[in-house]
Amino acid sequence: MTISLVTGSNRGIGLELCRQLQSRGHAVIGVCRAPSPALLKLGVRIERDIDITSDEALATLGARLRGTRLDLVIANAGILRDDSLEDVELETVREQFEVNALGPLRTVKQLLPNLNDGGKVALITSRMGSIADNGSGGYYGYRMSKAALNAAGVSLAHDLKPRRIAVAILHPGYVRTDMTGNSGQLEPSESARMLLERIDALEQHTSGSFWHANGERLPW
Repeated sequence: MTISLVTGSNRGIGLELCRQLQSRGHAVIGVCRAPSPALLKLGVRIERDIDITSDEALATLGARLRGTRLDLVIANAGILRDDSLEDVELETVREQFEVNALGPLRTVKQLLPNLNDGGKVALITSRMGSIADNGSGGYYGYRMSKAALNAAGVSLAHDLKPRRIAVAILHPGYVRTDMTGNSGQLEPSESARMLLERIDALEQHTSGSFWHANGERLPW
């Protein structure tokens, strides 16, 4: 049975990824700080009290998963803080770096012993991390942290190639979630479906490339 792990699994896109992976027959592990009623209702394996900004918490996750082999890791957990040049607070920028950039790197590093050779890693990033696509400015912490995550994804693709582990760097679209204030163009279920299509299509020769969930190749 395919075993898939999803961080940020308690709501939004992460919850939908868990639901759709489960419907495919995967054994799903949902990682979160606190499970939502919707996640509990799914009946998947839940690893709670895991803060991806904490080395200690991730070491705890590693201990809980000792002996568990993973075919797919989706690093989905993230935060968005709205800021402009006039009101940007560096502490908020640091917070977004910890969650959006360092958190996924910590997670993948911790789970390397669990990942099967030939498995897959998916990083849920944002086109707001694209430098070429930035036509409006602002959102300093979010843009910078997602650009850093994209850079980490390319390095992971190179470093994991000897083990034939492919890395997807994926923009989920503008999704109606709590993060976006429930504004957006897509429902979480639509975004999750397209993200899984991109993960399905991921191969070694596309590892480390940056894609929109709809299949569009995105600029760096």
